[in-house]
Amino acid sequence: MSGLGRGKAILLGEHAVVYGVPAIAAGLRRGVVATARPGPQTVLRCAPWGTAHGTDSDEDLGRALRAVVDAHPRAPLPPLEIDATVELPAGAGLGCSAAIGVAVVRALDEAVGHEAPDAEVAERALAWERVFHGNPSGLDNTMAAHGGIAVYVKGTPLTHLDVRKPLRLVIGNTAEPSSTKEMVAMVARHRERDPDQFEANLRAIETLVRNARLAIEAGDVRAVGQLMDLNQALLSAWMLSTPSIEDLCAASREAGAAGAKLTGAGGGGCMIALVDSDEVAAAVIAAIEALGFEAFEAEAG
Repeated sequence: MSGLGRGKAILLGEHAVVYGVPAIAAGLRRGVVATARPGPQTVLRCAPWGTAHGTDSDEDLGRALRAVVDAHPRAPLPPLEIDATVELPAGAGLGCSAAIGVAVVRALDEAVGHEAPDAEVAERALAWERVFHGNPSGLDNTMAAHGGIAVYVKGTPLTHLDVRKPLRLVIGNTAEPSSTKEMVAMVARHRERDPDQFEANLRAIETLVRNARLAIEAGDVRAVGQLMDLNQALLSAWMLSTPSIEDLCAASREAGAAGAKLTGAGGGGCMIALVDSDEVAAAVIAAIEALGFEAFEAEAG
């Protein structure tokens, strides 16, 4: 009995979304698969980390597991052993925790014969996310459950786009630790120092997001890539990029990517490169690996 939780990438608009500007998010066809079976106690094992946490654990994974078990519509549930195969780097801006939460919720549902629509799965996975992030926006768990490509505006439901074909991304992992809290604070300081310039940057990002939505719906990969590059330049102006991210973006473009940028909080974590063929994807992965970093391809949408 298994369940899937998708990873996610922010294509455009991260950080600006905090100030009411739309962002475009994409669910990845790579994430977490969880299976559940009857056992002597309810426990979650995560591969490849080799961790195991029961509902009696005070660690975050144990508390998150307890939250979704207690919130289940058919609670109390019988004891279940859950195995999760995680194919996303943790803490890298790809929604790993939300993907685990959605996969676990779906595995629990399968185990007890409960059929739930994506919206219900996402809502119950929010209890999982609160353990890790306190007051999450709801973006990660929603994308993990629904997939697709969507426009997100803070405080409003997602608007899913009518996409002609999935986007192909190569994701490069700098393996540099990143603190979302610190990056958000850095952007806030830019706003305090020069509010007029900050507002101009917000309006520029808003224009990029609006045009990217049209390009994605039209299937214009080259235009989407160019808009991603422009968004990266604005994020770099807020000092959210790093030398490693810049190196990976440059190498990706030189290898044929339509565009490349950081994704998520910045200050480390992952970058994304938009590609349009197997040959370009292979070339971009090789270019990133030649710099000593890990990379993988993932469809978005």
